[in-house]
Amino acid sequence: MLEKTSTFQKAIEAVEALDPEAQVILVDIIQKCLKQQRRDDLLTEIAQAERDYVQGNVWRGSVADLMAELDE
Repeated sequence: MLEKTSTFQKAIEAVEALDPEAQVILVDIIQKCLKQQRRDDLLTEIAQAERDYVQGNVWRGSVADLMAELDE
């Protein structure tokens, strides 16, 4: 854990050493990377949902149907 904290602290110090304009550019790059990661995660979830659907692991119904199923 100490090593991770040290690495994180070094990253913060490196960012603080940048001029404000470079910090803004870095934030923009990080935000774009995070958005891409969320897209990739979503694509993975969609692919899993499609596999579940093809395998018949998807259950459809109303809330009342779900509640009835849970009561059984």
